[in-house]
Amino acid sequence: MLSRLLGHDPVALRSVVFGPAGVVWVLATRGVPFAYLAVSALIRGMGREFEDAARTHGGNRRSTARLLLPILAPGLWAGFAIVFAESISDYGVAATLAAQANFPLVTGAMEQSISTFPAQFPLASALGWLLLGLVALALLAQRRSMRGRSFTVLSGRTRPAVRTRLSVRAQAGALTTVGGFFVLALGIPAFGAAAAALLPSGGSVTLTGLTLANFRQVLHTGELLSALGYSARLSVITATAALVLGAFAGRALARRGDGAAGRILDLLLLAAIALPSVLLASGYIFTYNLPLASHLGIDLYGTSALLVLGYLAGALPSAARLLSGSLGQVSDSLLWAARVHGRPATRAWTGAVLPLVAGSLVWTWLIAFCGTLLELPVSQLLAPPGSEPLSVAITRQLQGYNVGAGAAMTVLVVLAALALIAAALGVLRLLLPAAHRLEAVA
Repeated sequence: MLSRLLGHDPVALRSVVFGPAGVVWVLATRGVPFAYLAVSALIRGMGREFEDAARTHGGNRRSTARLLLPILAPGLWAGFAIVFAESISDYGVAATLAAQANFPLVTGAMEQSISTFPAQFPLASALGWLLLGLVALALLAQRRSMRGRSFTVLSGRTRPAVRTRLSVRAQAGALTTVGGFFVLALGIPAFGAAAAALLPSGGSVTLTGLTLANFRQVLHTGELLSALGYSARLSVITATAALVLGAFAGRALARRGDGAAGRILDLLLLAAIALPSVLLASGYIFTYNLPLASHLGIDLYGTSALLVLGYLAGALPSAARLLSGSLGQVSDSLLWAARVHGRPATRAWTGAVLPLVAGSLVWTWLIAFCGTLLELPVSQLLAPPGSEPLSVAITRQLQGYNVGAGAAMTVLVVLAALALIAAALGVLRLLLPAAHRLEAVA
């Protein structure tokens, strides 16, 4: 798109982007939100007590880091596990950037084995077991590193985190680094989508020829609103269910991580993340389309309920992993103190624990909602007749060579998602006590 606007094709840059470096960069930037949320919640909960104690006893930066990194191990390993599993199971990059770069990925080979005629399901299943084996290796490394340790740091005596004021030089360096990252990770894709939405469908391409015709077309037909409403309803249901079930699973991981039940639960959650959504949706089709399912009264095939189950299978594992770190920091003494003072179990949890983990809960819900809103493989395979999810509607426009309309729909959806995130964080800031506002929305 940039080459169309500038009339110049940067061959050297193209060779870098359409290659292994471009694939790794896209997968890495896609995993940054998961890693950030997994680690930031622990950093905010830990505060500066341990760092101040190390510096008081004469520790330099290296020794202080050696003290703090083990405390952050649950978040670091949770972020690594999620990003690793998400990267090896990613289908979008395998079908687009990696395919054009002649850099084949396992998920692309799985999709080809399923889409060919006759379908080679044994090959797809074998590749799926390969991905699960890789996840098992990552899980084994995590277990060996965290075995026999306790990471509880939040108790009644924990002081809230305090914002640190950087010097002018440090602020400039931090802003330059963060700004440069977001320009490369978000600015360039956003520019491409916006440019495609503003460019005319035919004729010469110039900066003066930008138009809003694609946006008017999308809003006038009403197709976007219909698909957005349907996907938004399913995304709310999926995100809410993933948050509730993920909180229970995350707490179980934090409490029984060293036991057999915790290891099995951890392996199942990571396996679900690593399992490509193409293979997952295909398994749902085969299972619920069998005559046995109808005989048992399980008539889910071709319904929105089955689509929600497919969405939930993809959103729940990440939600549980994201919440395991922050929930594992909370000491049971907070609940015990509230119960001793006469509060019932529900009010004790909402009053003593919920303000401490509210930020993680809200961000986990938002990630599950936004990820479900534009989920493509499961939507394509499990969408019921007569109902078109948002991602399918956008893909149909792009495959029909109506790139401008598809890009316009994408831009409008992203803006709506950003507005929802801002509204959710604003409500969270108003409802939380003042002492927890900083760490919840930071």
